[in-house]
Amino acid sequence: MARESESGLPVEPVYGPEALAGWDPARQLGEPGAYPFTRGVYPTMYTQRPWTMRQYAGFGTAAESNARYRQLIEHGTTGLSVAFDLPTQMGHDSDAPLAAGEVGKVGVAVDSIDDMRTLFDGIPLDRVSTSMTINAPAALLLLLYQLVAEEQGVSAGQLTGTVQNDVLKEYIARGTYIFPPAPSLRLTSDLFRYCGAELPKWNTISISGYHMAEAGASPAQEIAFTLADGIQYVRTALAAGMDVDDFAPRLSFFFVARTTLLEEVAKFRAARRMWARVMRDEFGARNPKSQMLRFHTQTAGVQLTAQQPEVNLVRVAVQGLGAVLGGTQSLHTNAFDEALALPTDKSARLALRTQQVLAYETDVTGTVDPFAGSYVVERMTDDVEAAALQLMERVEELGGAVAAIEQGFQKGEIERNAYRIARETEAGERVVVGVNRFASGESEAAERYEPLRVDPALEALQARRLAELRAARDQGAVDSALAALRKAASGEANTLYPMKEALRARATVGEVCGALREVWGAYEPTERF
Repeated sequence: MARESESGLPVEPVYGPEALAGWDPARQLGEPGAYPFTRGVYPTMYTQRPWTMRQYAGFGTAAESNARYRQLIEHGTTGLSVAFDLPTQMGHDSDAPLAAGEVGKVGVAVDSIDDMRTLFDGIPLDRVSTSMTINAPAALLLLLYQLVAEEQGVSAGQLTGTVQNDVLKEYIARGTYIFPPAPSLRLTSDLFRYCGAELPKWNTISISGYHMAEAGASPAQEIAFTLADGIQYVRTALAAGMDVDDFAPRLSFFFVARTTLLEEVAKFRAARRMWARVMRDEFGARNPKSQMLRFHTQTAGVQLTAQQPEVNLVRVAVQGLGAVLGGTQSLHTNAFDEALALPTDKSARLALRTQQVLAYETDVTGTVDPFAGSYVVERMTDDVEAAALQLMERVEELGGAVAAIEQGFQKGEIERNAYRIARETEAGERVVVGVNRFASGESEAAERYEPLRVDPALEALQARRLAELRAARDQGAVDSALAALRKAASGEANTLYPMKEALRARATVGEVCGALREVWGAYEPTERF
């Protein structure tokens, strides 16, 4: 009897040549580094150097996070990835009433240029690639980063990294939105144009399926809804008068890696092929870099367990292997204790060591796309692609990604799949080691584990820093800069230029987002499915 994959597709006990009847390797595979990029976006992939090991970190104050970043760099991390706390993600200052109890809890608190300066103190921004997981206020955090780089004497042309800047998936799966979809997309296109002129090496968006997967999306749903969002961003940029080959090479993506290794490899390969065809055939992109789907991967946090947490080390190793075999450009491996608390120094180091073992002790980096021609993986690649294309066609029938979001389509599909997974787990049909099978009966988690704890005094410290900042700055300059920002937001001028001046004058993240809220309003979700 055939099993089902995570996407609900049949998985046969044995695959042979009949599984690939009519399969054309020239059309569906091509060569590594060439259209349709099924086999990877670079000809040599990892045979000359491994992927970027970009560990995600950030907690508490900017000073505490800076210390963690320095440790990661010392241990061999080749790229930083910044986690921001919830108030920062939502555009609120640490002393705002809505921020109470959340400051520094799930990431670092950044309220102003003062915090960003501390966050990257002693870290050479011309030699470190930085990814920032920030969406609705992405433009603000990027500008703060640029301002700090200028203080270090680093030119904008030397800066490399990515801002996630994917607000559409916030309406679908995550919820850290600020503005309604239309002005949010306007801010995205402003950032595209700004980086095209000012930050030529910066990746302007990381279009994310990771959070959809964490909310319960299947692999097919993950790539379908992510690529549909990507299409919407491309259309938005084109409507703003940009040429596709001017901005598309800086687009990047972000996916999850689950423990179902074979389907995950197939998913990554299918996504590359689908995006290449969309960019070439729908949008007329001629630059090969515009057709490449380059992506970052994070191992699946939702699959980590508080029970027998050390088993998560095994899960993360398998997930990381799937990402590498699937051709990721950079990778974050989760720490084994993240189901309990923020990672400790030891667990963060072990997570990095997992990547280093994959890169330097296995043979998977010795050849490009080692699964090419595999009966099962090639068939799975085709099947996942077909399922994802059906979902993308449904999004188009509803009027595109934004219209489908407003009708609750993607959110409803993901929630139904999440419910299916929960039911199968509760019934024991889906095995979770240490939870519904192979449980030891001992107390496994918090009683024997000392988690990293955020100092509760942090909130008061940040509030005091904000009070000192407001007392010391030139308030007239701040007011003038915020007025210029409101004027730009009310018209058609690029909002990032007056925004940068406001931040340079030491306006806070909350004040800048507040000025935009005055013009654009705040998004209120409506359930329609």
